Amino acid sequence: MTKKTTPAKKTQVAGYNARQAPINARLGHDELIALYRDMVRIRRFEERCLRSYQQGKIGGFLHLYIGQESIAVGCVSVMGQHDHIITAYRDHGHALAVGMGMNEMMAENYGKYTGCSKGKGGSMHYFDPTRNFWGGHGIVGGQIPLGVGLAYALKYKGRKGAALAFMGDGAVNQGAVHESYNLAALWSLPVLFVIENNGYSMGTSQDRSSAGPSLAERAEGYGMNWDIIENGHDVLEVRDRVAAALKLAHEQSLPSVLEIRTYRYRGHSVADPDTTYRDKKEIEDYKATKDPLMFCQNQLLAEKVLTQEIIAKIEESARAEAETSAQFAEASPFPTADDIQKDVYWEADNPADRKSQGALFFS
Repeated sequence: MTKKTTPAKKTQVAGYNARQAPINARLGHDELIALYRDMVRIRRFEERCLRSYQQGKIGGFLHLYIGQESIAVGCVSVMGQHDHIITAYRDHGHALAVGMGMNEMMAENYGKYTGCSKGKGGSMHYFDPTRNFWGGHGIVGGQIPLGVGLAYALKYKGRKGAALAFMGDGAVNQGAVHESYNLAALWSLPVLFVIENNGYSMGTSQDRSSAGPSLAERAEGYGMNWDIIENGHDVLEVRDRVAAALKLAHEQSLPSVLEIRTYRYRGHSVADPDTTYRDKKEIEDYKATKDPLMFCQNQLLAEKVLTQEIIAKIEESARAEAETSAQFAEASPFPTADDIQKDVYWEADNPADRKSQGALFFS
């Protein structure tokens, strides 16, 4: 029997206008402003995180999402009730987009008990299953097989949903990613492999790290649908193109690889000085022409959706919210020594329902 394959999807034709796409044309003023507001909140939270790191309040690694806000907001805005999301260590933007609060996020950065992972995960390991958000993973590409598992569970349970598994451009060369592609295609699983291609795998440019015409086209080898979103800074284009892939997953249970072109303004992490592999002019040129916040702001100002007064209120609110989260984190307690064996094994936290025998921990 010949295996069914999906025709590869190319980039959009000339003349494409994301604002006129049906999914965006029907957006009201409040919905458009909400998209802009969500991106501003991510930017101001990340800036406050940077300041806290510089003050010595945040330990370990801190991977900022500044410059990529349109992707998380655009993707999450088209997710449905049974859609799930899993991502890598640059997870702050996705967490805010799904509705997590700045307080629990900043507290997690500070290693405090009031954090979303009770202070045990830190910046790279946010979790909120109540919002279908499954992390936050520090192992490069390690979240991708888990995303396939989420998609398998959705199909097994007969739910009309999909898993969005996010990764950076450096993760596509990991063997686990290709194993995941193979299973997703073989079993026709409703998963979107979303590559946030910011051009650099830590400090190595894509030209020096990845062979082939594009990262998305590797899906051809697995007979998978694929697309390249050139304008990843345009939240409306992200919405339209991701929604199309979600429809394919929902209605036909077929996977897709989506490469979204974007850019990060800061280093790979805050520990990265970012002075040896990128020209300062490269960063400034992108900010001047493709900053996600300014691109959206200018578009909505031109349409008279935004006003300077609304912009000022959104800015003031986002900065105040971020500042409050830092104060909350500072005032919160650290986990105690007794907490170290909690949240490790389900049976240890639920002894009345334990079925296994033997020791769970060894001292």
